Amino acid sequence: MTADQVAKHGTTDVALIGAGTMSATLGALLRRLQPDWQIEIFERLEGPALESSDAWNNAGTGHSALCELNYSPKTADGDVDITKAVSVNEKFQVSRQFWSYAVENTILGDPTEWIRPVPHMSFVAGPDGQEYLRRRYEKLAGHPLFPGMGHTTDFGELERLVPLMARERSPEQPFALSYFENGTDVNFGALTRQFVKYLTRTGTEVHYQNQVKDLERNTDGTWRLTVANRHTGDERTVDAKFVFVGAGGGALHLLQKAGIPEIKGIGGFPVGGQWLRCTDPELVDQHQAKVYSQASVGAPPMSVPHLDTRVIDGKKGLLFGPFAGWTPKFLKMGSFLDLPSSIRPGNLMPMANIGLTEMGLVKYLITELAKNHGARVDTLRDFVPSAREGDWEKVVAGQRVQVIKPNGRGGTLEFGTAVVNAADGSIAGLLGASPGASTAVDAMVDVLQRCFPSRFADWKPALEEMIPSLGRDLAAEPALFTEQFERSTRTLKLDQKA
Repeated sequence: MTADQVAKHGTTDVALIGAGTMSATLGALLRRLQPDWQIEIFERLEGPALESSDAWNNAGTGHSALCELNYSPKTADGDVDITKAVSVNEKFQVSRQFWSYAVENTILGDPTEWIRPVPHMSFVAGPDGQEYLRRRYEKLAGHPLFPGMGHTTDFGELERLVPLMARERSPEQPFALSYFENGTDVNFGALTRQFVKYLTRTGTEVHYQNQVKDLERNTDGTWRLTVANRHTGDERTVDAKFVFVGAGGGALHLLQKAGIPEIKGIGGFPVGGQWLRCTDPELVDQHQAKVYSQASVGAPPMSVPHLDTRVIDGKKGLLFGPFAGWTPKFLKMGSFLDLPSSIRPGNLMPMANIGLTEMGLVKYLITELAKNHGARVDTLRDFVPSAREGDWEKVVAGQRVQVIKPNGRGGTLEFGTAVVNAADGSIAGLLGASPGASTAVDAMVDVLQRCFPSRFADWKPALEEMIPSLGRDLAAEPALFTEQFERSTRTLKLDQKA
């Protein structure tokens, strides 16, 4: 290296790319496990949690499968499969436990700034919907992870629980409603900012407006990051022993640049989101719940409509959606070249195949893009028959990049969250969307186990202090579930009604 290159070169133990929920969670875990390690965060924007983690860029649902019907699909024989619902619930309990530990140990501050109790409900219309929700209720009501579940087809109960949805609705219209009082609304932006504050005060360097442009493996197995200052235009290099790519939609490009075999053949399909928002106090007061329904026949899981109470920066509002928007951008503040520049010889066929095999998705996107404000409010009226166009405004949400994995000569579109890591554990990244941030702690523990197998056994006692159910099946240990659920309810102040 020249003297100038040396001056523009640094080293670190851990490089976290992106200052969103995933990186902040992993950083907090590593800071507790290895306080002696140097950790640096590189964020292309001017602050933390400004992309998918921002409160207005996601639904803010604490995804625990209490109300999300796509986690308990109807089977071919008319039954209901709750396998995914149980798995998502287990993972959310891991998050609750770690957040509780973090509050108890001053890693996180006041939990009411980022988590609130909001009932979770599932709503369906018509006889077929009633039958499906009844079967789902029968499967979940007796399960240890779903205590306190209620179910009704009585219009008087609908009026009591969600009066806004009952207004101007015919009592003769068949419907069913399942509900839990112990759901949550989570401001992942505020949560992330608290984690980043902790990391900063414990010695982590956070570099804002610093974009990682390239990743290259050194001969000694470390990674060289080329980092551009977006304010000055200056570039420098940083060598890191371990790299985590928590860059949301930007993760695919960076993992491709790293050239690890594990990313070969994987593509991404960007889907944007739009919401209808209401801030009229009179209407907001008539709906205190997150209510999810079913996706239209043939539509993808991401299209499940829901009407949500949101509490953002202490202010209540309602969100309805999502309505899909489409651009080739992988990030809300990304480039129109994101999609074409992600195409490689290895993922070309899987990506091209999606257009042929996922006709439901294509039809859904075309239909959504054709909707104007009036059409969106018409969709809302399935939930709120009395909805008036002037009470609701459009809000643009974040971008999501759905993972396309190779499958034979074609590809499969996946709607979950996936960790991709190099075989030697030196680099890992997170791809995908829902349940996303809700299960960040479980996903990051998975990263630790995959990438630090030789250290994980030594870390396990500390991790079990942070997450008492670590590696255990809560569904098989109802007493442990109850103990930890009650503890997290107290610690996170979820027993305090808003």
